[in-house]
Amino acid sequence: MLNRTQPIVTSAQLGALLVNVRKSRKLTQAQLGTRLGLSQKRISELELAPGTLSVDQLLGMCAQLGLHFSLQLREDNPPAQPPETDW
Repeated sequence: MLNRTQPIVTSAQLGALLVNVRKSRKLTQAQLGTRLGLSQKRISELELAPGTLSVDQLLGMCAQLGLHFSLQLREDNPPAQPPETDW
């Protein structure tokens, strides 16, 4: 697999990426769940609603799927005001 960066700006994009990588690694949800100590149902829920992932779960999934998690500043100008969030 090529080493490339995939910018993620929505939780839906994160979910799709996690599903695609899991499938490319030929892992079922149950197999990934076993590796993470989670049920198949919870893996399904996390893939469908990745906004519910804890940081520990996200980092664990990345480790099991061979993903490198990285944050970096965007090259474009930052917004004048911080975006509103639902937190």
